[in-house]
Amino acid sequence: MPVKILMVCLGNICRSPLAEGILASKLPKDNFIVDSAGTGSWHVGHAPDKRSIAVAQKNGLCIDNQKGRQFKTSDFDEFDYIYVMDNSNYRDVIHLAKTSEHKEKVYLILNELFPDENVDVPDPYFGAVNGFDNVYQMLDEVADIISEKLIKRHS
Repeated sequence: MPVKILMVCLGNICRSPLAEGILASKLPKDNFIVDSAGTGSWHVGHAPDKRSIAVAQKNGLCIDNQKGRQFKTSDFDEFDYIYVMDNSNYRDVIHLAKTSEHKEKVYLILNELFPDENVDVPDPYFGAVNGFDNVYQMLDEVADIISEKLIKRHS
């Protein structure tokens, strides 16, 4: 049975679609499934932001087939690991957790790179021109760490 990983941000159009695409590209597809969701409902059914699609393409990944969806309580039972992009997403997801087992599945993604520092992946939506490139680089670096850990743990 494949290990299932969920990437979560606010709207599921910028950071989490990139995180999904990047991590999925680093894991064996027959052993791992990666998905993404947003804590908000504004972009349900929408493709990722054009700037996320462009930065992914520039780095050899295709994410334009993804569709936004909202995080739901049943995701705690569906997924083995839930990585959130920032502290606000973390609070929103933890708030929906019904059990300690649910809470133990939720990780602030950059804590894999900067342990216990609780650093946010900045939301590039309203940011600088190079914001999407910067977010891509951060997520690519942390996805290397996460993929290594997951492959060791589940192989």
